[in-house]
Amino acid sequence: MASSISLVDSCLLHRSHASPALVHSQKLLLCQRIRAISLRHQTATFSFSSSLQAISFSGFSSHTSIKKDCSSLLAVQHFTGSLTRSEGLRFAVVVARFNEIVTKLLLEGALDTFKKYSVKEEDIDVVWVPGSFEIGIVAQKLGKSGKYHSVLCIGAVIRGDTSHYDAVANSTASGVLSAGLSSGVPCIFGVLTCDDMEQALNRAGGKAGNKGSEAALTAIEMASLFEHHLQ
Repeated sequence: MASSISLVDSCLLHRSHASPALVHSQKLLLCQRIRAISLRHQTATFSFSSSLQAISFSGFSSHTSIKKDCSSLLAVQHFTGSLTRSEGLRFAVVVARFNEIVTKLLLEGALDTFKKYSVKEEDIDVVWVPGSFEIGIVAQKLGKSGKYHSVLCIGAVIRGDTSHYDAVANSTASGVLSAGLSSGVPCIFGVLTCDDMEQALNRAGGKAGNKGSEAALTAIEMASLFEHHLQ
């Protein structure tokens, strides 16, 4: 245990020579090392906590203060959205009509997932737009309406022979991001950007799964996170 105490003692800087931020980081390091040492000695016949009483240095004059600092630093709260708390949540789905053979499959995947996770049909509104480029402005309008907890954006941009693909794909991604930031409502990017139609179909219910379904899961989790934890 003598070596353990030496290890703990050496992990701190004297407060008179360290900035508050550095002292804080050194405190956290101390707590982590104390926990590791405690676990290594938990089967021993003596108490690790009692051995800490011998430690005394500037800023941490007692075992009690060390425990208090460790508790405050390690008691971190974690928040996450829930897929099982969808009651009362409302969703908008913005769908691009361009490449409809793909986007309809993505929409079907999304709606099936909403149903699977107990989102009621009357709590889902689907809005069709001409193409993926138009998704962002509509998503922003829906987000700012205050009617929805999340907006799911669905489209399919497929590379062609010109640079038009890059312009549309980049603008669509920026538009969806901007819609979420400006409205304060999660706007989920469910737009495929593929090299060819085969890749798109594989991601719309083919061998690569259905990205519309995956985006719906993200929409539920984010809506739950905002509604239950980030109000």
